[in-house]
Amino acid sequence: MVNWPCILKLDGDDELIYLDSEQQLLSECEDLIFSQDDYVIDSQGFSYSISINNASAELISNNTQLTVEEVTALIQAHEFSFAEVCLIRIQFVSVSDAIHALKPSD
Repeated sequence: MVNWPCILKLDGDDELIYLDSEQQLLSECEDLIFSQDDYVIDSQGFSYSISINNASAELISNNTQLTVEEVTALIQAHEFSFAEVCLIRIQFVSVSDAIHALKPSD
């Protein structure tokens, strides 16, 4: 079972996309061209492949759980691409905290 919110990691791109829900994933699927190496990371660090079928997206478990250090490294690379934050200060206690840090401010 996927633990929302999640982040979408596109292959070959440091930018991460914050996903509040499955509905937001479906919305992103309409606008993006996916690679077989793209994946979703949920709030517990579990990784999922994306299968696009007709107008729906299915998340398939990769049986992999990323550590908080691995998710932090992805977020550091993401923030580095914007060159707005000191990377050394980007540290998290949990994967859930890391993913919530990417939530866009309203």
